[in-house]
Amino acid sequence: MQAQVGQDSLDFDGQVSGVGSYAPDNALDLFVGVRYIPRISYGFQLDSATAQRIDFEASANVAGSFSSNTFESVQFRGRLAPYRLWARYTRRQFEFRVGLQKIDFGAATLLRPLQWFNEIDPRDPLQLTNGVYGALVRYYFLNNANIWLWGLYGNKKTRGFDAVETNRRIPEYGGRVQLPAPRGEIGVSYHHRTANTQDLSGVQPIDKIPENRIGLDGKWDLGIGLWFEASYVHKARSLGLLTNQALLNVGADYTFGIGNGLNVVLENLILNFSEKNLEWNDPISITAMNVSYPLGLFDNLSWVGTYNWTTRDPSLFVNFQHQFPKITTYIMAFYNPRNQLGIRQNELVNTFAGPGLRLMLVYNN
Repeated sequence: MQAQVGQDSLDFDGQVSGVGSYAPDNALDLFVGVRYIPRISYGFQLDSATAQRIDFEASANVAGSFSSNTFESVQFRGRLAPYRLWARYTRRQFEFRVGLQKIDFGAATLLRPLQWFNEIDPRDPLQLTNGVYGALVRYYFLNNANIWLWGLYGNKKTRGFDAVETNRRIPEYGGRVQLPAPRGEIGVSYHHRTANTQDLSGVQPIDKIPENRIGLDGKWDLGIGLWFEASYVHKARSLGLLTNQALLNVGADYTFGIGNGLNVVLENLILNFSEKNLEWNDPISITAMNVSYPLGLFDNLSWVGTYNWTTRDPSLFVNFQHQFPKITTYIMAFYNPRNQLGIRQNELVNTFAGPGLRLMLVYNN
């Protein structure tokens, strides 16, 4: 539903999804869940000459599920939480947004060292992720360079490759500069937070551990898409191997002229934990590949696979998508190892170990 009065706009829509999974290697091998994300947005223009505008968006995550061991034992779960809740002021080349929002940047697509503020799983067709509470300022220059500044508060959970949680009572802050480069772009990012190990077993419980991280990424279109993404994380207190993290991803993608176009994405991530700064300590190497092929206007087949060279653990995810007039269907088959290091499990999406099948229906209004 959408209504407009002059330069004002009011929009209400939502997404309903239902999923059923069967994974025989799990204690509760059957999973059925329903999720509804209603969204309301409102915006109005302040000045057309300078494109000044104010927008608001609010959405909720309403979910319910049950898991069962062939109906011998049943476990029910429910969730009601805000999904997005923000206000935004924009004008030409400038944006200021405050509230519960999604913050995302970087060049990589599958194994992401700069996934600092979200938990997007590339295997999730809906790309769901919890947001973060904070304020974000972005300024865009005419040469496509841009500057980001952010401040966060009230966020606790781990995100991306975080080793430990955040102290939600102490503000986080950081920024990013992204510059154009010949046939591409390059970015430098920085973030400071206070880590908290009180809920982490096997580590000394400390609630105030200053942590600094710096990221570097670049992407170029040279006929073949090429990119790299790197992050270095240092904690001011010793936590053994969790004191420092170094992550480096290199990747490429190309669309082959086969049939309707076969797109292939390949990435490799090197992940190192160390007690001393810049110490190389038995790094973990993970390779990921995504292959996608449109079968027609309404059908698509995709495949995501990973291999952990250190633990020799593979994972596989195959997805067939069909678009009906009002409903999108996904038929998925998967195999996941017990330890799924590499692609972080999304809290909003149930991910099982071992082999399994999944059916998802999605309706957007």
